[in-house]
Amino acid sequence: MSRADRFLKACRRETVDVTPVWLMRQAGRYMPEYRRLKEKYAFLEMVKTPDIATEITLQPVDAFDVDAAIVFQDILPILEPMGLKLEYVGGAGPVIHNPVRTPADVESLVIRPAAEAMDFSMAAIRQVRRALDGSVPLIGFSGAPFTLVCYAVEGGASRDYRHAKGLMYEQPETWRRLMEKMSAAVGDYLQAQAAAGAQALQLFDSWAGALSPGDYEEYVLPHTRHAIDMVADNDDVPVIHFGTGTSGILPLMKRAGGDVIGVDWRIDLDKAWNRLGVDVAVQGNLDPTVLFAPVPVIERQAARILDSVRGRPGHVFNLGHGILQHTPVGHVAALVDFVHAYG
Repeated sequence: MSRADRFLKACRRETVDVTPVWLMRQAGRYMPEYRRLKEKYAFLEMVKTPDIATEITLQPVDAFDVDAAIVFQDILPILEPMGLKLEYVGGAGPVIHNPVRTPADVESLVIRPAAEAMDFSMAAIRQVRRALDGSVPLIGFSGAPFTLVCYAVEGGASRDYRHAKGLMYEQPETWRRLMEKMSAAVGDYLQAQAAAGAQALQLFDSWAGALSPGDYEEYVLPHTRHAIDMVADNDDVPVIHFGTGTSGILPLMKRAGGDVIGVDWRIDLDKAWNRLGVDVAVQGNLDPTVLFAPVPVIERQAARILDSVRGRPGHVFNLGHGILQHTPVGHVAALVDFVHAYG
């Protein structure tokens, strides 16, 4: 079986020859090729220039034997055509200069067709598909409605989500309207990526773990489900639903939708799968910091994960979150090769 088939078959819980592996943020700042480009271009410039985004997407595919490519983009530019002023500030990360805090702010948000508003993303997907020429499948992605709403309300990253949760608890109708708008934008964006050529889609709900199960079920689940349902009719494009710190809400995430549930390292993968049930595939779940350890330790940790779910169809090996900056490139190669040899 070739790299062209392995990943998508696993997403459909079909039998594969070896466990497929790709890594979140596999195209990024740990690679010297990427850092050389970063010296010339600002981050958003790279994201919005299809030629550069294509080059970065292909870097790890050329360097490692990964079973899928993921387009080089970012979850936040989708907020710009809605009317939010996004800036990436060195040392501070993304900043939204006009955060959403009032009903009037919510009503002023504009939902434009993603195929037009995010045309640079669609162009990059088309270019990458041509460049890959069927060698491996291409994954598109979006932030989930909750995570995007948190950025929009907080005005950037947050530790306690005070403004977002405050809006959720104190103005539930405003929250509902905001989540409805965001889920419609996310669903349309995912649809547009599939139409442009993405062969799988990942929904990143990076901040869902900040919620209690009850709050997730009431305030988030219906909106995430709506976004996923907008692409669920396309059986040829599996959806990966990923979040961090989500051990307590895994069954709820499954209810929200997805052909594959991404799992972080805070729970053993076999226990997570038992909670989810065998009728869904799983992705994960090596702690990204393990990649700084000696190669024998990396291999031992990966083997533990692979052994725990051996014999179950539907496992895509990945990290429990994105590759960290300064990760040794040789360790990434060693992990990918080991998963294929062992799994």
